Amino acid sequence: MKIYLIGMPGSGKSTLGRPLAAELGIPFVDQDKEIENREGKAVKDIFAQNGEDYFRRIEAEVLREWAASEKSFVMATGGGAPCFYEGIDVIRQSGLSIYIDVSVAELLKRVSLNKDRPLLHANDLKEKEDRLAELYKKRLPVYQQAHVSLHQPSVRKLLEAIQLRK
Repeated sequence: MKIYLIGMPGSGKSTLGRPLAAELGIPFVDQDKEIENREGKAVKDIFAQNGEDYFRRIEAEVLREWAASEKSFVMATGGGAPCFYEGIDVIRQSGLSIYIDVSVAELLKRVSLNKDRPLLHANDLKEKEDRLAELYKKRLPVYQQAHVSLHQPSVRKLLEAIQLRK
């Protein structure tokens, strides 16, 4: 079983993915950590040194490799993984996709102090909120293609959604 958690940066994909994987008895995969291990540097450094397009190509390669594997897992995808290089198609065809929908206001609370999100660098909170809102609006049509959409879910809600899809 392959389960992909998709959504905006700060939506809780990794936070929910770890206990979900433990509950299901399968490995948890953080796509950004996989990329960092492969490249030997942090995501923010990949963006800074190689640019977004390079990062997106690596992100797509990592996604395709895991999707093609025989392994079961819960993956917290990068926020943009479904949105580039047909990522949502790869995700939908190889496993169960769950969109974790969190309001822009909640996302702002969660990412306001985090300096490691390259697409959300801003001079002040208002600029960061505007960037989040713009990114959310742009990505929403892709995220909504997930098999399941849950608004601010708990691990219990994720487990229920998985059981319903079996």
